[in-house]
Amino acid sequence: MASGAGKSASFVLLILNVFLYFIVIAIAAWAVNHGIEHSHETASVLPIPARIFPIYYPFGNMATGYVVILSLLAGVVGFTTSVTGINNVIQWDAPNLHAAAASSLVTWLLTLLAMGLACKEINIGWTESNLRTLETLLIIGSGTQLFCTAAIHAGVAGVARERSFF
Repeated sequence: MASGAGKSASFVLLILNVFLYFIVIAIAAWAVNHGIEHSHETASVLPIPARIFPIYYPFGNMATGYVVILSLLAGVVGFTTSVTGINNVIQWDAPNLHAAAASSLVTWLLTLLAMGLACKEINIGWTESNLRTLETLLIIGSGTQLFCTAAIHAGVAGVARERSFF
């Protein structure tokens, strides 16, 4: 009986995460593209240490590069994990739930890493609105990914209990 509630909660959270991670990918990809396009003219007047990095972000602060790259990585991994997790949750058997639980945990840890750097960027100082949106989505995504990971792990425990009775 409880497995139906866990299955529906996991399914809804995975659908929500697909949309959240897609938006994170779009914003982070825009920021990387903007940084690459404007690196040459902006970084050419900077002193030596800043000139040797391949991407210089003309917006944000010194933590922007780390936040953008890790949020792009977390977004791609999260989107892929959420799409494959939907298939695993629909099947709702032990091997598929174990795969979904492991990938969901890895995605949550990557999202926490990106969220921590986003919090550091917020702490350092001013960023423009697109980066604030990315930071906000990373914070929301880490929370929804936590709940999704917990729901999938609860489903694994429920399926394991049901298997032990037979």
